[in-house]
Amino acid sequence: MLPSQQDLAFARGVLAGEAQAVARLEGCVDDTFARAVSMLHDCRGQIVITGVGKAGLIGAKLSATMASTGTPSIFLHPTEAVHGDLGRVRPADVVLALSHSGATREVLVLLDHLKRAAVPVIAMTSEAGSPLAVDADVAIVYGAVREACPLELAPSASTTCMLALGDALALTVMRMKQFSSADYAVLHPAGSLGLTFLRVERVMSFKRGQRLALAKESLTVREALVQGEVIFRRAALLVLVDEGGRLTGVLADSDLRRRLSSEKDAGFLDRPVCQIMVRNPHTIRAADLASEALEIMTKFRIAELPVLDDDGRPIGLIDLKDLVGMGIAHV
Repeated sequence: MLPSQQDLAFARGVLAGEAQAVARLEGCVDDTFARAVSMLHDCRGQIVITGVGKAGLIGAKLSATMASTGTPSIFLHPTEAVHGDLGRVRPADVVLALSHSGATREVLVLLDHLKRAAVPVIAMTSEAGSPLAVDADVAIVYGAVREACPLELAPSASTTCMLALGDALALTVMRMKQFSSADYAVLHPAGSLGLTFLRVERVMSFKRGQRLALAKESLTVREALVQGEVIFRRAALLVLVDEGGRLTGVLADSDLRRRLSSEKDAGFLDRPVCQIMVRNPHTIRAADLASEALEIMTKFRIAELPVLDDDGRPIGLIDLKDLVGMGIAHV
C-alpha cells in the first residue's frame, strides 16, 4: 500500500514542525545554559546521563557523543540505578537527567538519592515548575512542545529538542576543551572514520634502516642502482640524498625504463645520478595524515612519496600499496 498525497503532506508537516521546535531552542542558550556548560566542562569525574523511555534513548546517544568528543560519560538507567548501579556514580560526577514532563517517577526516585549524595544534577525538561526542574542544580527548560505524532502523544518533537539541546551542550564543551581532530582520531581508531586520521608514519612500510632504498647523489646511476638493490623488496623508487643525508631527488624505475629504451642515451648508466634524478620531488612528513598523502598521489599521478623529518632527511617512503592495504585507497 502506497501512502496517499495527504500522507506525504503529513510527513512534510512532521519535518516542518520538528524544525520549528528546534529553531525556537536558540532562546535556551542563556545564562542557565552557560552554567550547565560550565558544570560539564569543569567536571572532574564523568557525565552520567539518565532518562526513561524515548528520553533515555536520547540520553544514551548524548552520552556516546560526549564520550567520543573528549568528555567521559556513561548512560545510567534510573531503574537499574536504584537496584545497585547507583554505585557507578561518584560525587565528582555530574548527572544530566532528561524528562519531558519533569515528573517521571523513576527519574525522581533517582534524583532523591543523588541529592543525598551531593551529586550535582542538570535537568532538561519542558516544565519549569516540575519536580525535576525545581530540585536540580540547573534546569534547562525548553518549554511546551507540540508533538509531531498525529495523536500528539508519541515523543517526537520533544525528543528532537532534547537531542538538539544535548548536542549543543556536548559540542560546546568539546569546543571549550579545544578537542582536535588528532584527539578525535585517538578515540576513533577503527572503521573508515579512523582510517581518515591515520598518520603517514603508521602506514608506511618502507622505513629507514629497513626497506628504504637510499643512495648518494654523487654516485653514478649504475652505482646508485647497485646500492639500492641491497635493500630487500625495495619500492619502485630510489631516494637520493646529499652528503648531509638530506633529500635531493628521486629516481623511479619508470624513469630508468624510458632511459634504457632510448638509443640516444645508451651510456647514461655511467653518468652521475644527480644528472638523471628528478629534483624537488613531492614529499610528505611522518606526522601528516595518510589521507593527505593519497591526495598528493592522486593529484600528481604518482605511486610513492618520500617521507621526511623536520630537517629534510628521508625517514621512509609511503607507497600507494600501503594505502590500499590499509583501506585508505581503493583500486
